[in-house]
Amino acid sequence: MSLWANFALGFTYLSPLVGVYSLFAVALSTGGPPSIWWIVIVACGQLLVSLVFGEVVSQYPIHGGIYPWARRLWGRRYAWMAAWVYIWAMIVTITAVAEFGAGFVASLLNIELTANSTLVISLGLLLLALLINFTGTKWLARIARIGLFAELIGVIGVGLYLLIFQRHHGFGVFFDTMGTAGEGSYVPVFLASAIAGLFLFYGFEACGDVAEEVSNPARRIPRAMMMTILVGAVSALFSFAGYVLAAPNLEAIVAGEEGDPIPAILEASLGTVGAKIFLVVAVIAFISCVLSLQAAASRLLFSFARDGMIPGHRWLSRVTAGSRVPANALIVACTVPALICVLIWLNDGILVAVTSFAILGIYLSFQMVVLAALRQRFKGWRPAGPFSLGGLGALVNALALAYGIFAMVLLATPGSSGAFLTDYVVHIGLVVVLVTGLLYLFVARPDRKSTAPEGDAVRVAEEIRARTGQHRV
Repeated sequence: MSLWANFALGFTYLSPLVGVYSLFAVALSTGGPPSIWWIVIVACGQLLVSLVFGEVVSQYPIHGGIYPWARRLWGRRYAWMAAWVYIWAMIVTITAVAEFGAGFVASLLNIELTANSTLVISLGLLLLALLINFTGTKWLARIARIGLFAELIGVIGVGLYLLIFQRHHGFGVFFDTMGTAGEGSYVPVFLASAIAGLFLFYGFEACGDVAEEVSNPARRIPRAMMMTILVGAVSALFSFAGYVLAAPNLEAIVAGEEGDPIPAILEASLGTVGAKIFLVVAVIAFISCVLSLQAAASRLLFSFARDGMIPGHRWLSRVTAGSRVPANALIVACTVPALICVLIWLNDGILVAVTSFAILGIYLSFQMVVLAALRQRFKGWRPAGPFSLGGLGALVNALALAYGIFAMVLLATPGSSGAFLTDYVVHIGLVVVLVTGLLYLFVARPDRKSTAPEGDAVRVAEEIRARTGQHRV
């Protein structure tokens, strides 16, 4: 992969189009138009996290992302839990994107969206992504680039058009709470609308999941991760702002009277033909997003299995002779989401239950790496890869951890509906994943079967400096 292809992989995983479309109505009905500022806040916070990740992957440009980073910064058991949580969060995210993408495909093909059609289309998207991934890294890179262009057209292009030609409101609306706080303070309402940004800005770490398939990864992957966040933030801002300013019925959306307002906004602004063209672009973006998610999940599974840390590790760690991809890990990254799709078909009410913990799980995995990096700095680690923050590293690392804790507190705050399952579904899902992971870790003891390096960040950095002639500063 080139820098451009690696960036495209991370960007299509992050997918501003998918994120904004999924969150638009929820964000507006919770916090009104000012919820757009969470896109800026979270982008800044996640940029700090990407800088920490960049230093780690620059020293360790190897497959798997979260798992090998946590292992080399802390140890085997710690890495097991970080990767276990992250694997399930990614698998659930693949399921959710396929399910949401089914609605776009059905609209494009004029298919009635029922439980049966949703299942068939979702399984079709998963299978299509699997077949493309089987062909190898070059086709993955090509489709990711196509998805990148589709994303940019769908979010920046359409967003700019709506901003310039279809604006029904002034920019001052982004400072108008529109009554969402009622008679009380707006601060709790604004904090509750943080989902507008928190659900959007992950996926950049996928650039590091495929490190061994990237040319000059120690230099290019940190740049690709930062590019993913910066371009994603600009794209999401244009898209979100365009929909808000072009909405002819903004008050009804904020009041929660329209659960899926974007199709109506597009048809009113672009016409029937224009809306169809947008659907084509959106379907391409969804396919590319599923493709990137599968690729990232399979590389994490492969990295986990290569170290003997997961059941069936010998089978999962096999690489095909021709295309050089972890085919068996790809099959798992397609099959498990497909099984969850079947469960959703049997009971569509569990879609929220199985996906709610994903975002908190991903943030938890991220912060486990950030915490491990800060711990190593206290032990004397000075990153020795080509990408380094130098003297600012410790400060950036501490700020990234503080941001992550703040984000997790927001995500873990229970709802206020009064229904226990609804208010605590995020906690229940995360506890189930954590408990099952801990049980396997302490019963099966996969860490005893693995001899791969661990906790060697300081030693490896010193060896690199000795080999390359870098001076201690």
